Amino acid sequence: MLTKNRSFILILLLLSLYSKEIISETLEEVVVLGDWRQTSPDQEDSSVVLLDANTIEAQSTNHFEQLAYLVPNLNFAASDSRARYFQIRGIGERSGYQGTPNSSVGFLIDDIDYSGQGGIATTFDVDQIEIHRGPQGSRIGANALAGLIYIKTKDPTDEFEVAGEITLGSYGKRSTGFAVGGPLNENKNISYRLALSQDKTDGFRKNLYLKRSDTSRKDETTSRFKMNWQMNEKTSIKLLISLVDLDDPADIWTLDGSLNTLSDRPGMDSQKTNSYGLKVFHNFNGFDLQSLTSSTITEVIFSYDADWGNKESWNPFVYDYFSETLRDRKTVSQEFRLVSNEVDLANGEKIEWILGVSYSEIEESNLKNDDGNYSEPSDPYGPYFSQSSSSSNYKSENFSVFGNLGYFLSETLELSLGMRWEDWQSDYVDTLGDSFNPSNDMTGGKVSLIKNLEIDASLFASIAKGYKQGGFNLGLGLESNSLNQNLLYDPEYLTNYELGVNSKILDSRINLSAVIFYSDRKDQQVFISSQVDPSDPNTFSFLTKNAAEGLNYGLEMNVNMDLNESLYIFANLGLLETEIKNWESRPDLEGRSQAHAPKRSYAVGLNWKPAKNYFLRLDVTGKSSFYYSDSHDKQSQSYSLTNLSLGYQEHQWKAELWVRNVFDSYYSVRGFYFGNEPPNFEDTLYERQGDPRYFGASLQYDF
Repeated sequence: MLTKNRSFILILLLLSLYSKEIISETLEEVVVLGDWRQTSPDQEDSSVVLLDANTIEAQSTNHFEQLAYLVPNLNFAASDSRARYFQIRGIGERSGYQGTPNSSVGFLIDDIDYSGQGGIATTFDVDQIEIHRGPQGSRIGANALAGLIYIKTKDPTDEFEVAGEITLGSYGKRSTGFAVGGPLNENKNISYRLALSQDKTDGFRKNLYLKRSDTSRKDETTSRFKMNWQMNEKTSIKLLISLVDLDDPADIWTLDGSLNTLSDRPGMDSQKTNSYGLKVFHNFNGFDLQSLTSSTITEVIFSYDADWGNKESWNPFVYDYFSETLRDRKTVSQEFRLVSNEVDLANGEKIEWILGVSYSEIEESNLKNDDGNYSEPSDPYGPYFSQSSSSSNYKSENFSVFGNLGYFLSETLELSLGMRWEDWQSDYVDTLGDSFNPSNDMTGGKVSLIKNLEIDASLFASIAKGYKQGGFNLGLGLESNSLNQNLLYDPEYLTNYELGVNSKILDSRINLSAVIFYSDRKDQQVFISSQVDPSDPNTFSFLTKNAAEGLNYGLEMNVNMDLNESLYIFANLGLLETEIKNWESRPDLEGRSQAHAPKRSYAVGLNWKPAKNYFLRLDVTGKSSFYYSDSHDKQSQSYSLTNLSLGYQEHQWKAELWVRNVFDSYYSVRGFYFGNEPPNFEDTLYERQGDPRYFGASLQYDF
């Protein structure tokens, strides 16, 4: 509480000191890009948060994981090196899957789908990030039951540009980034952009047993090439090649919740992804034909020291377990859209429409190897060794037909209708004898009304239906397939109701948006786990089933204020209530809040220019407590984090000193409750601490 009070006192002090005589940067108008059309934020019919390039650069971070704190009702679960799984309004996966690789939160980068692979989201040379809260059934489909995270990197420009940055910080942080682009010919109809970045850090943890401070280091490299070709007035082609290499060891979990690990075999949480995208746009009379083609090739190494200790820490017991999974994934996607021209009310054109089809395919293979041994000093027959190896192959195909119709009932009132039908087919087989081929036909959609008011404001009301495909759980072999009725589970559906307002006040110096939402979850997919053998941490059993209904409702508000030419303030608030309902097999959890759904989350901050060329940025973000899992009742503690930076800008150069987590707050981003300490293996809450205080300096050049 003291830390939180100091943060707000600091904000109030700075507000009282601002000067009205300093000229600020001109704020560029932003548009929403993650929809079929580019629209102004005040014309959106759902809850959207936009993080522009200035906001992204101001955070002095190189990954979306840290930016997520700025968005209320967005949470993430970081079990290992990077957060791959996100929750919007309390809905979303929390850990790696065992069975169908479903996702509740869509994750697109440059219109390429990386759902369930959020660790790939480095942020150098990123132009805009959008978080669409609420189901995106008509826009995305099965991967966006809870919402969509859409990242747009910077495009080639008609003029030559060069940008670069260097960052040095505590814990061995050193980051570099370089981008160059512009026209390739005199006509300027072919342009390119090349962006290269590397982020390295030794990590925040120290392995006391190995006497090393780099067993949780990060070495993340991103290479991206874009080329745009304007063939003629009607046709354009956009090419994208992206290579991301995340070489991140994973020595994360500790027995006492500190930053000091004891592992003798640190794990790995690495990912290499090569992505290729091709977009073709052609204008006909009255509509555009859009073709979006993409392909990704991903290699993942996921391993961990399952006992979190070493022979000395467990002496006189022998307790040593390790797990490794090698994952290869390939995806192919093709989408065709017909997008009409925008309405022209002056000429009596009141209808705009979209019609499209999409196809996507996933092929994935997993090779898992577990080993370990255990014995007690009084056991004359020990130690007992265990070793297992299995492989699996998974393939799925999704085919969708979608459309949207917008009709202006008047010059200030628009009715919008959207729908998507999706067919999902899958096939799974492994060396343990499991074999599944579930399939689902699913439909989702949205209907909304937008009313533009004369006072530079708009109101909207919407009803949206989202869905998430069903799937399977891994059993014990061929015999279990016919005996265990819980091996297969059905799709989950969510109906979301929203009322919202978008308003510009005082000549657009204050932008206000507020949304009230109510979501009804049917056939809710609940993920629970249990440990089969208390002495073997590799014997966790995971089960997903349609176990409950649920309610998720609350309020989201965003306020941006240009108080004068030198001071900009923002405040984002999220209030969330969730409830588990009608869970027959777990009546003890009925009425309880859902996991990873904090009731309050917020982000407030300011950008201030106290003197010519100097600037100061401050933000405070926070979350209330939340349940870690649906399998137990253990909760996190509420927390707030303060970030501060001071900089100097002269022409194209910018120098900045920054501190993240100024007051070195302890907070947890993930928690497990199970037994991992011999000989009694009593259930214990283990929490993963978030990043401690760290600081650094950055130098940027933009020409």
